[in-house]
Amino acid sequence: MTEESTFLCFPRRVATRDMHPTVDLIVPVLDEAECIAEVVRGFRPGVRRVVVVDNDSTDGSAGIAAAAGAEVVSEPARGYGAACLAGIAYLGRDPPGVVAFADGDGSQDPADLASIVDPILEGRADFVVGSRTRGARDPGSVLGHAAAGNRLACAAMRLRFGVRYTDLGPMRAVRWSALETLGMSDRGYGWTVEMQVRAARAGLRIVEVPVRAHPRLGGRSKVSGTVRGTLAASAKILWVLARHLAQPG
Repeated sequence: MTEESTFLCFPRRVATRDMHPTVDLIVPVLDEAECIAEVVRGFRPGVRRVVVVDNDSTDGSAGIAAAAGAEVVSEPARGYGAACLAGIAYLGRDPPGVVAFADGDGSQDPADLASIVDPILEGRADFVVGSRTRGARDPGSVLGHAAAGNRLACAAMRLRFGVRYTDLGPMRAVRWSALETLGMSDRGYGWTVEMQVRAARAGLRIVEVPVRAHPRLGGRSKVSGTVRGTLAASAKILWVLARHLAQPG
């Protein structure tokens, strides 16, 4: 274990699919025409496939992503979780050993992908979360209200499960065989916190690594960039968190 990675719990081992697992990346996208090509080109060298899930974009994001080398999946029902679930269903036809996730707005650094997937490829983890809290953050990359919400959610998970998350960061990776056991279902903004709660409850080996956070490349965030978007996302995350925390076991 390096100084840059933190083990959050030490439970059972999840069997690997093979000795040299492949890595695929899912990128949910909604109207990111300004930056999706750069995102795809940045991540492509580190994975077998970049799967862009177009979540009913109206700005041509799907065509731009395909031209940049992504495999594009359409999910017309809007929702971050809905897009991730559609990407997982697509990969299920030819599953990778490891699936990673990143946003399509350019706020994550492709150079951090190795630190996200290596703990899994090396057999040290089943689930890895990229923490912007522990990494370098450019000004404006993580807005104050979003950071406060993350702290609240992570504190609640620590009290309930003893797992020391510091972020609900969207850049993450999970062993495919472990993902299949989680039963992910949230179709909205509660996707990230649902995955982290389910991973803790399932006893996965969880590692958190610092990642860099950049301001989004194109325009204003559709979630944290507006009061309405922030309130809607925060309410959904807290509702999903409360529902899972209330479950026994």
